[in-house]
Amino acid sequence: MKKFRWFSYLVLLLVVCSCATVRPGEVGMKQRLGKLKAGVYEPGLVGYNPFITRVIKLPTRTENVEVKLNLPSKDGLNVKSEISILYRIDPKSAKTVIEDIGPSYENVLILSVFRSAAADVCSRFLAKDMYTESRAQIEKEILERMDGILQPRGFIMESVLLKSIQLPTGLARAIEDKLEAEQLAQRMQFELQREEMEAKRKVIEAGGIRDAQKIIGEGLSDKIIKWQTIDAFRKLSTSTNSKLIITDGKAPLLIDAKENN
Repeated sequence: MKKFRWFSYLVLLLVVCSCATVRPGEVGMKQRLGKLKAGVYEPGLVGYNPFITRVIKLPTRTENVEVKLNLPSKDGLNVKSEISILYRIDPKSAKTVIEDIGPSYENVLILSVFRSAAADVCSRFLAKDMYTESRAQIEKEILERMDGILQPRGFIMESVLLKSIQLPTGLARAIEDKLEAEQLAQRMQFELQREEMEAKRKVIEAGGIRDAQKIIGEGLSDKIIKWQTIDAFRKLSTSTNSKLIITDGKAPLLIDAKENN
């Protein structure tokens, strides 16, 4: 009975040791006596002979490699930078990657190609370009250069991101001063345009008042003035307040300044 129990434990141990788990975002390959077998295994359990075979797992999810690098510029300056490289392995090319490059593909190939591509691209730009709107163009050109080399080797390049750029102190200050001056000029231009619009508004308003007065002046006649005089007398007569009206009969209210003197 004890022998059977020990035998069961041994069989169970062999079963456990003969299975490998390929997790999501990975592929597996069997290597028997140092030689890779054909076929790539998807996520799940993979059985193998632990005495002569091992299962090599390769990630196919997106990998993020952060690199700190001094980038050369067209004006001869070295720009300190922190860059992220996003890439993944094509599952169909996993066997080729292991056979041709090995498991240290990141140091052997990815970083080497990146350093070369980054140096070649950045050397065609001024240091200030890495700090301004040309930054996206630099990222795009580095990505295209790397993709042209790595895609045939089984790597899919997704992004190259210039996360941090540290320019020489004097140059950084000069760029900041220039940006501040440009912002000030834009603000002054806006103020000037606003003043010009306000001046035009006042001219239009004055023209409107002038035209209104002209129309009123041309429309007045003796009959209209007489009618308005009568209407004014009518309104005064309906008022309950005590009043003294001095008039010559032509105006609603007339006080002769000469008689007062």
